[in-house]
Amino acid sequence: MSTATGRLPLVEALRFAFRAVAAARLRTAMMTLAMAIGVAAVVLLTALGEGARNYVLGEFASLGSNVLTVMPGRAETTGGIPLLLGITPRDLTLDDALALRRSSLVAAVAPIVIGGAPVAFGARSREVNVIGSTAELGPIRHLELERGRFLPAGDPFAASAVCVIGSRLRDELFGHTQALGEVLRIGDRRFRVIGVLAPKGQSMGLDMSDVIIIPVAAAQALFDTRSMFRVLVEVRGREALPAAKRRIEAIITARHEGENDVTLISLDAILATFDRIFTALTLTVAGIAGISLIVAGILIMNVMLVAVSQRTAEIGLLKALGAPSHLIARLFLVEAVLLSLFGCAVGIVVGYGGIFVLGQLFPRFPLSAPAWAAFAGIAVALLSGLIFGVLPARRAARLDPVQALAKH
Repeated sequence: MSTATGRLPLVEALRFAFRAVAAARLRTAMMTLAMAIGVAAVVLLTALGEGARNYVLGEFASLGSNVLTVMPGRAETTGGIPLLLGITPRDLTLDDALALRRSSLVAAVAPIVIGGAPVAFGARSREVNVIGSTAELGPIRHLELERGRFLPAGDPFAASAVCVIGSRLRDELFGHTQALGEVLRIGDRRFRVIGVLAPKGQSMGLDMSDVIIIPVAAAQALFDTRSMFRVLVEVRGREALPAAKRRIEAIITARHEGENDVTLISLDAILATFDRIFTALTLTVAGIAGISLIVAGILIMNVMLVAVSQRTAEIGLLKALGAPSHLIARLFLVEAVLLSLFGCAVGIVVGYGGIFVLGQLFPRFPLSAPAWAAFAGIAVALLSGLIFGVLPARRAARLDPVQALAKH
Protein backbone atom coordinates (compact mmCIF):
# COMPACT_ATOMS: atom_id res chain seq x y z
CA MET A 1 0.00 0.00 0.00
CA SER A 2 1.63 3.25 -1.18
CA THR A 3 0.32 5.40 1.61
CA ALA A 4 3.34 7.71 1.45
CA THR A 5 2.36 8.99 -1.98
CA GLY A 6 -1.37 8.72 -1.45
CA ARG A 7 -1.73 6.32 -4.35
CA LEU A 8 -3.56 3.06 -3.79
CA PRO A 9 -4.05 0.40 -6.47
CA LEU A 10 -7.64 -0.79 -6.91
CA VAL A 11 -6.69 -4.33 -5.93
CA GLU A 12 -5.28 -3.10 -2.61
CA ALA A 13 -8.37 -1.00 -2.00
CA LEU A 14 -10.59 -4.03 -2.66
CA ARG A 15 -8.52 -6.18 -0.29
CA PHE A 16 -8.88 -3.56 2.40
CA ALA A 17 -12.64 -3.36 1.82
CA PHE A 18 -12.99 -7.18 1.82
CA ARG A 19 -11.19 -7.41 5.16
CA ALA A 20 -13.42 -4.67 6.59
CA VAL A 21 -16.71 -6.27 5.50
CA ALA A 22 -15.52 -9.74 6.55
CA ALA A 23 -14.63 -8.49 10.00
CA ALA A 24 -18.20 -7.22 10.59
CA ARG A 25 -20.36 -10.04 9.25
CA LEU A 26 -23.62 -9.02 10.90
CA ARG A 27 -23.34 -5.45 9.64
CA THR A 28 -22.43 -6.71 6.17
CA ALA A 29 -25.37 -9.13 6.14
CA MET A 30 -27.83 -6.40 7.12
CA MET A 31 -26.69 -3.99 4.43
CA THR A 32 -26.51 -6.74 1.80
CA LEU A 33 -30.05 -7.84 2.69
CA ALA A 34 -31.41 -4.31 2.43
CA MET A 35 -29.87 -3.77 -0.99
CA ALA A 36 -30.84 -7.28 -2.18
CA ILE A 37 -34.49 -6.70 -1.32
CA GLY A 38 -34.51 -3.55 -3.41
CA VAL A 39 -32.89 -5.15 -6.46
CA ALA A 40 -35.08 -8.27 -6.21
CA ALA A 41 -38.18 -6.06 -5.96
CA VAL A 42 -37.21 -4.21 -9.15
CA VAL A 43 -36.70 -7.47 -11.04
CA LEU A 44 -39.83 -9.20 -9.72
CA LEU A 45 -42.23 -6.27 -10.01
CA THR A 46 -41.11 -5.41 -13.54
CA ALA A 47 -41.48 -9.09 -14.45
CA LEU A 48 -45.04 -9.05 -13.11
CA GLY A 49 -45.83 -5.86 -15.00
CA GLU A 50 -44.28 -7.18 -18.20
CA GLY A 51 -46.02 -10.52 -17.70
CA ALA A 52 -49.41 -8.83 -17.30
CA ARG A 53 -48.72 -6.79 -20.45
CA ASN A 54 -47.72 -9.85 -22.47
CA TYR A 55 -50.67 -11.87 -21.14
CA VAL A 56 -53.29 -9.27 -22.02
CA LEU A 57 -51.76 -8.51 -25.43
CA GLY A 58 -51.48 -12.23 -26.14
CA GLU A 59 -55.13 -12.82 -25.26
CA PHE A 60 -56.25 -10.03 -27.56
CA ALA A 61 -53.85 -11.07 -30.30
CA SER A 62 -55.27 -14.61 -30.16
CA LEU A 63 -58.60 -13.11 -31.21
CA GLY A 64 -56.90 -11.97 -34.38
CA SER A 65 -54.91 -8.74 -34.43
CA ASN A 66 -55.26 -8.68 -38.23
CA VAL A 67 -59.04 -9.21 -38.16
CA LEU A 68 -61.50 -6.45 -38.99
CA THR A 69 -65.08 -6.57 -37.76
CA VAL A 70 -67.61 -5.07 -40.18
CA MET A 71 -70.87 -4.02 -38.55
CA PRO A 72 -73.98 -2.68 -40.29
CA GLY A 73 -74.72 0.97 -39.53
CA ARG A 74 -72.54 3.87 -38.42
CA ALA A 75 -72.35 5.58 -35.02
CA GLU A 76 -73.26 8.98 -36.47
CA THR A 77 -76.34 7.63 -38.26
CA THR A 78 -77.85 5.89 -35.24
CA GLY A 79 -76.62 8.24 -32.50
CA GLY A 80 -74.95 5.36 -30.65
CA ILE A 81 -72.94 2.23 -31.17
CA PRO A 82 -74.30 0.33 -34.19
CA LEU A 83 -76.61 -2.60 -33.52
CA LEU A 84 -76.80 -2.04 -29.77
CA LEU A 85 -79.77 0.19 -30.55
CA GLY A 86 -81.00 -2.20 -33.21
CA ILE A 87 -81.24 0.61 -35.78
CA THR A 88 -79.45 0.18 -39.11
CA PRO A 89 -80.26 2.04 -42.33
CA ARG A 90 -79.44 -0.93 -44.56
CA ASP A 91 -78.86 -4.65 -44.10
CA LEU A 92 -75.38 -6.08 -44.42
CA THR A 93 -76.15 -9.10 -46.54
CA LEU A 94 -74.39 -12.35 -47.34
CA ASP A 95 -73.73 -11.01 -50.85
CA ASP A 96 -72.01 -7.97 -49.29
CA ALA A 97 -69.82 -10.26 -47.21
CA LEU A 98 -68.86 -12.45 -50.15
CA ALA A 99 -68.07 -9.35 -52.26
CA LEU A 100 -65.25 -8.51 -49.82
CA ARG A 101 -63.39 -11.60 -51.03
CA ARG A 102 -62.62 -9.71 -54.23
CA SER A 103 -59.99 -7.62 -52.47
CA SER A 104 -56.46 -9.00 -52.69
CA LEU A 105 -55.85 -7.66 -49.15
CA VAL A 106 -58.49 -10.00 -47.71
CA ALA A 107 -57.41 -13.50 -46.72
CA ALA A 108 -60.74 -14.84 -45.44
CA VAL A 109 -64.29 -13.69 -44.72
CA ALA A 110 -66.66 -15.13 -42.13
CA PRO A 111 -70.23 -13.73 -42.20
CA ILE A 112 -72.03 -14.20 -38.90
CA VAL A 113 -75.68 -14.52 -37.90
CA ILE A 114 -76.45 -14.97 -34.20
CA GLY A 115 -79.69 -15.82 -32.47
CA GLY A 116 -81.17 -17.84 -29.65
CA ALA A 117 -83.20 -20.98 -30.23
CA PRO A 118 -84.45 -24.02 -28.29
CA VAL A 119 -82.26 -27.07 -28.87
CA ALA A 120 -83.47 -30.57 -28.10
CA PHE A 121 -82.16 -34.10 -28.23
CA GLY A 122 -84.48 -36.83 -27.02
CA ALA A 123 -86.10 -35.65 -23.80
CA ARG A 124 -83.45 -33.05 -23.09
CA SER A 125 -83.81 -29.49 -24.32
CA ARG A 126 -82.55 -26.00 -23.53
CA GLU A 127 -82.18 -22.50 -24.98
CA VAL A 128 -78.85 -22.04 -26.78
CA ASN A 129 -77.04 -19.30 -28.71
CA VAL A 130 -76.80 -20.34 -32.36
CA ILE A 131 -74.04 -18.95 -34.61
CA GLY A 132 -74.48 -19.12 -38.35
CA SER A 133 -71.25 -18.82 -40.34
CA THR A 134 -68.96 -20.48 -42.86
CA ALA A 135 -65.91 -22.74 -42.71
CA GLU A 136 -63.65 -19.63 -42.47
CA LEU A 137 -64.91 -18.87 -38.94
CA GLY A 138 -62.78 -21.69 -37.48
CA PRO A 139 -59.34 -20.40 -38.57
CA ILE A 140 -60.26 -16.73 -38.11
CA ARG A 141 -61.37 -17.29 -34.48
CA HIS A 142 -58.76 -20.02 -33.85
CA LEU A 143 -61.47 -22.50 -32.91
CA GLU A 144 -60.18 -25.99 -32.14
CA LEU A 145 -62.14 -29.19 -32.32
CA GLU A 146 -62.27 -31.81 -29.62
CA ARG A 147 -63.83 -34.30 -31.99
CA GLY A 148 -65.16 -34.48 -35.55
CA ARG A 149 -64.80 -31.67 -38.08
CA PHE A 150 -65.83 -28.05 -38.55
CA LEU A 151 -68.39 -26.71 -41.02
CA PRO A 152 -67.57 -27.90 -44.54
CA ALA A 153 -66.26 -25.44 -47.13
CA GLY A 154 -68.49 -24.92 -50.10
CA ASP A 155 -71.38 -22.79 -51.30
CA PRO A 156 -72.29 -20.32 -48.50
CA PHE A 157 -75.87 -20.21 -49.80
CA ALA A 158 -76.31 -23.95 -49.20
CA ALA A 159 -78.28 -24.49 -46.00
CA SER A 160 -76.72 -27.82 -45.03
CA ALA A 161 -78.34 -29.47 -42.01
CA VAL A 162 -75.11 -29.98 -40.05
CA CYS A 163 -73.86 -28.41 -36.84
CA VAL A 164 -70.85 -28.13 -34.52
CA ILE A 165 -71.61 -27.96 -30.81
CA GLY A 166 -69.76 -26.70 -27.74
CA SER A 167 -68.31 -29.12 -25.20
CA ARG A 168 -70.65 -28.15 -22.34
CA LEU A 169 -73.70 -28.41 -24.57
CA ARG A 170 -72.50 -31.86 -25.66
CA ASP A 171 -72.26 -32.95 -22.02
CA GLU A 172 -75.70 -31.63 -21.13
CA LEU A 173 -77.55 -32.99 -24.16
CA PHE A 174 -75.73 -36.27 -24.75
CA GLY A 175 -74.13 -37.08 -21.38
CA HIS A 176 -71.63 -39.91 -21.82
CA THR A 177 -73.07 -41.12 -25.12
CA GLN A 178 -71.54 -40.41 -28.54
CA ALA A 179 -72.67 -37.06 -30.00
CA LEU A 180 -71.08 -37.27 -33.44
CA GLY A 181 -73.56 -38.43 -36.06
CA GLU A 182 -76.58 -37.85 -33.84
CA VAL A 183 -79.43 -35.62 -35.01
CA LEU A 184 -80.70 -32.85 -32.75
CA ARG A 185 -83.46 -30.32 -33.21
CA ILE A 186 -82.87 -26.55 -33.35
CA GLY A 187 -86.24 -24.81 -33.33
CA ASP A 188 -88.28 -26.71 -35.89
CA ARG A 189 -85.29 -27.93 -37.91
CA ARG A 190 -83.09 -31.00 -37.61
CA PHE A 191 -79.28 -30.90 -37.75
CA ARG A 192 -76.68 -33.66 -37.66
CA VAL A 193 -73.73 -33.17 -35.27
CA ILE A 194 -70.44 -33.32 -37.19
CA GLY A 195 -68.06 -31.82 -34.61
CA VAL A 196 -67.52 -30.84 -30.98
CA LEU A 197 -65.55 -27.69 -30.10
CA ALA A 198 -62.65 -27.89 -27.68
CA PRO A 199 -63.06 -25.68 -24.56
CA LYS A 200 -62.02 -22.11 -25.47
CA GLY A 201 -63.79 -19.69 -23.17
CA GLN A 202 -65.35 -16.46 -24.41
CA SER A 203 -65.33 -15.35 -28.04
CA MET A 204 -67.49 -12.66 -29.63
CA GLY A 205 -69.06 -12.24 -26.19
CA LEU A 206 -70.31 -15.83 -26.16
CA ASP A 207 -69.29 -18.85 -24.12
CA MET A 208 -68.00 -21.06 -26.92
CA SER A 209 -68.57 -24.21 -24.87
CA ASP A 210 -72.30 -23.50 -24.88
CA VAL A 211 -73.09 -22.64 -28.52
CA ILE A 212 -74.10 -24.34 -31.73
CA ILE A 213 -72.50 -23.36 -35.05
CA ILE A 214 -74.48 -24.02 -38.22
CA PRO A 215 -74.08 -22.89 -41.88
CA VAL A 216 -74.91 -19.21 -42.33
CA ALA A 217 -77.68 -19.91 -44.88
CA ALA A 218 -79.30 -22.35 -42.45
CA ALA A 219 -79.14 -19.68 -39.70
CA GLN A 220 -80.76 -17.12 -42.02
CA ALA A 221 -83.60 -19.54 -42.69
CA LEU A 222 -83.89 -20.48 -39.01
CA PHE A 223 -84.13 -16.86 -37.83
CA ASP A 224 -85.89 -15.61 -40.99
CA THR A 225 -83.38 -12.83 -41.61
CA ARG A 226 -81.14 -11.73 -44.46
CA SER A 227 -78.96 -9.35 -42.45
CA MET A 228 -75.58 -10.29 -41.04
CA PHE A 229 -74.89 -9.59 -37.36
CA ARG A 230 -71.18 -9.13 -38.12
CA VAL A 231 -68.71 -9.92 -40.88
CA LEU A 232 -65.24 -10.93 -39.75
CA VAL A 233 -62.54 -10.12 -42.29
CA GLU A 234 -59.05 -11.54 -41.93
CA VAL A 235 -56.51 -9.23 -43.57
CA ARG A 236 -53.18 -10.38 -45.01
CA GLY A 237 -51.02 -8.95 -42.21
CA ARG A 238 -51.43 -6.13 -39.66
CA GLU A 239 -49.56 -3.69 -41.90
CA ALA A 240 -52.30 -4.06 -44.52
CA LEU A 241 -55.11 -3.06 -42.11
CA PRO A 242 -55.39 0.64 -43.12
CA ALA A 243 -55.48 -0.16 -46.85
CA ALA A 244 -57.91 -3.03 -46.24
CA LYS A 245 -60.25 -0.71 -44.32
CA ARG A 246 -60.36 1.71 -47.21
CA ARG A 247 -60.92 -1.09 -49.70
CA ILE A 248 -63.74 -2.67 -47.67
CA GLU A 249 -65.49 0.68 -47.26
CA ALA A 250 -65.18 1.29 -51.00
CA ILE A 251 -66.71 -2.12 -51.83
CA ILE A 252 -69.62 -1.68 -49.42
CA THR A 253 -70.21 1.92 -50.54
CA ALA A 254 -70.36 0.80 -54.18
CA ARG A 255 -72.87 -1.93 -53.29
CA HIS A 256 -75.01 0.37 -51.10
CA GLU A 257 -75.68 3.00 -53.77
CA GLY A 258 -72.83 5.31 -52.72
CA GLU A 259 -73.58 5.27 -48.99
CA ASN A 260 -70.91 4.22 -46.54
CA ASP A 261 -73.16 2.75 -43.86
CA VAL A 262 -70.91 0.24 -42.11
CA THR A 263 -68.53 0.54 -39.16
CA LEU A 264 -65.15 -1.17 -39.14
CA ILE A 265 -63.42 -2.09 -35.88
CA SER A 266 -59.97 -3.59 -35.46
CA LEU A 267 -58.08 -4.79 -32.40
CA ASP A 268 -55.03 -2.82 -33.46
CA ALA A 269 -56.03 0.38 -31.64
CA ILE A 270 -57.10 -1.59 -28.57
CA LEU A 271 -53.76 -3.43 -28.52
CA ALA A 272 -51.82 -0.17 -28.79
CA THR A 273 -53.81 1.33 -25.90
CA PHE A 274 -53.24 -1.67 -23.65
CA ASP A 275 -49.56 -1.66 -24.62
CA ARG A 276 -49.18 1.95 -23.47
CA ILE A 277 -51.14 1.36 -20.25
CA PHE A 278 -49.14 -1.70 -19.17
CA THR A 279 -45.81 -0.16 -20.15
CA ALA A 280 -46.62 2.83 -17.92
CA LEU A 281 -47.70 0.44 -15.16
CA THR A 282 -44.42 -1.50 -15.42
CA LEU A 283 -42.36 1.68 -15.25
CA THR A 284 -44.39 2.87 -12.25
CA VAL A 285 -43.85 -0.29 -10.20
CA ALA A 286 -40.17 -0.27 -11.18
CA GLY A 287 -39.93 3.29 -9.88
CA ILE A 288 -41.63 2.33 -6.63
CA ALA A 289 -39.23 -0.58 -6.21
CA GLY A 290 -36.33 1.76 -6.99
CA ILE A 291 -37.28 3.86 -3.96
CA SER A 292 -36.42 0.87 -1.76
CA LEU A 293 -32.88 1.01 -3.18
CA ILE A 294 -32.59 4.62 -2.01
CA VAL A 295 -33.79 3.52 1.44
CA ALA A 296 -31.15 0.79 1.37
CA GLY A 297 -28.55 3.42 0.51
CA ILE A 298 -29.58 5.48 3.53
CA LEU A 299 -29.22 2.35 5.67
CA ILE A 300 -25.72 1.83 4.33
CA MET A 301 -24.86 5.45 5.18
CA ASN A 302 -26.12 5.14 8.75
CA VAL A 303 -24.38 1.83 9.39
CA MET A 304 -21.11 3.09 7.93
CA LEU A 305 -21.29 6.24 10.05
CA VAL A 306 -21.44 3.96 13.08
CA ALA A 307 -18.57 1.92 11.62
CA VAL A 308 -16.44 5.04 11.27
CA SER A 309 -16.90 5.83 14.97
CA GLN A 310 -15.94 2.23 15.82
CA ARG A 311 -12.84 2.23 13.59
CA THR A 312 -11.20 5.47 14.68
CA ALA A 313 -8.05 3.63 15.84
CA GLU A 314 -7.67 1.96 12.43
CA ILE A 315 -8.19 5.27 10.62
CA GLY A 316 -5.79 7.06 12.99
CA LEU A 317 -3.11 4.43 12.39
CA LEU A 318 -3.46 4.79 8.59
CA LYS A 319 -3.11 8.54 8.86
CA ALA A 320 -0.11 8.17 11.22
CA LEU A 321 1.53 6.02 8.53
CA GLY A 322 1.07 8.83 6.01
CA ALA A 323 -2.24 8.05 4.33
CA PRO A 324 -3.82 11.30 3.08
CA SER A 325 -7.46 12.18 3.70
CA HIS A 326 -8.59 11.48 0.14
CA LEU A 327 -7.12 7.97 0.38
CA ILE A 328 -9.12 7.27 3.56
CA ALA A 329 -12.26 8.59 1.83
CA ARG A 330 -11.62 6.39 -1.19
CA LEU A 331 -11.25 3.28 1.00
CA PHE A 332 -14.65 3.85 2.59
CA LEU A 333 -16.29 4.58 -0.78
CA VAL A 334 -14.89 1.31 -2.17
CA GLU A 335 -16.32 -0.46 0.88
CA ALA A 336 -19.76 1.09 0.26
CA VAL A 337 -19.71 0.11 -3.41
CA LEU A 338 -18.58 -3.40 -2.48
CA LEU A 339 -21.52 -3.77 -0.10
CA SER A 340 -23.86 -2.57 -2.86
CA LEU A 341 -22.37 -5.13 -5.24
CA PHE A 342 -22.99 -7.93 -2.73
CA GLY A 343 -26.60 -6.77 -2.43
CA CYS A 344 -27.00 -6.62 -6.22
CA ALA A 345 -25.67 -10.16 -6.67
CA VAL A 346 -28.01 -11.58 -4.03
CA GLY A 347 -30.93 -9.50 -5.32
CA ILE A 348 -30.48 -10.70 -8.90
CA VAL A 349 -30.38 -14.33 -7.76
CA VAL A 350 -33.47 -13.89 -5.55
CA GLY A 351 -35.34 -11.92 -8.23
CA TYR A 352 -34.80 -14.40 -11.05
CA GLY A 353 -35.28 -17.29 -8.65
CA GLY A 354 -38.67 -15.82 -7.73
CA ILE A 355 -39.56 -15.52 -11.42
CA PHE A 356 -38.66 -19.17 -11.93
CA VAL A 357 -40.78 -20.29 -8.96
CA LEU A 358 -43.77 -18.18 -10.02
CA GLY A 359 -43.38 -19.50 -13.55
CA GLN A 360 -43.67 -23.05 -12.23
CA LEU A 361 -46.72 -22.17 -10.12
CA PHE A 362 -48.48 -20.21 -12.88
CA PRO A 363 -47.23 -21.66 -16.18
CA ARG A 364 -49.82 -19.84 -18.29
CA PHE A 365 -48.70 -16.43 -17.02
CA PRO A 366 -45.75 -15.27 -19.19
CA LEU A 367 -43.40 -13.94 -16.49
CA SER A 368 -40.22 -12.38 -17.79
CA ALA A 369 -38.27 -9.38 -16.56
CA PRO A 370 -37.40 -6.90 -19.31
CA ALA A 371 -33.69 -6.72 -20.11
CA TRP A 372 -33.39 -3.19 -18.75
CA ALA A 373 -34.79 -4.13 -15.32
CA ALA A 374 -31.68 -5.90 -14.01
CA PHE A 375 -29.34 -3.23 -15.39
CA ALA A 376 -31.50 -0.46 -13.95
CA GLY A 377 -31.66 -2.16 -10.54
CA ILE A 378 -27.88 -2.66 -10.42
CA ALA A 379 -27.17 0.89 -11.61
CA VAL A 380 -29.50 2.50 -9.07
CA ALA A 381 -28.11 0.29 -6.27
CA LEU A 382 -24.47 1.16 -7.08
CA LEU A 383 -25.27 4.84 -7.46
CA SER A 384 -27.20 4.84 -4.20
CA GLY A 385 -24.35 3.11 -2.37
CA LEU A 386 -21.82 5.52 -3.84
CA ILE A 387 -23.81 8.67 -3.03
CA PHE A 388 -24.75 7.66 0.49
CA GLY A 389 -21.20 6.43 1.12
CA VAL A 390 -19.81 9.94 0.64
CA LEU A 391 -20.78 11.27 4.08
CA PRO A 392 -19.18 8.39 6.08
CA ALA A 393 -16.10 8.59 3.83
CA ARG A 394 -15.72 12.33 4.40
CA ARG A 395 -16.18 11.93 8.15
CA ALA A 396 -13.48 9.24 8.21
CA ALA A 397 -11.16 11.41 6.10
CA ARG A 398 -11.52 14.37 8.49
CA LEU A 399 -10.56 12.45 11.63
CA ASP A 400 -7.49 13.81 13.39
CA PRO A 401 -4.93 10.98 13.75
CA VAL A 402 -3.72 12.09 17.18
CA GLN A 403 -7.20 12.34 18.63
CA ALA A 404 -8.24 9.11 16.93
CA LEU A 405 -5.31 7.18 18.44
CA ALA A 406 -5.69 8.92 21.81
CA LYS A 407 -9.20 7.49 22.19
CA HIS A 408 -7.68 4.00 22.22
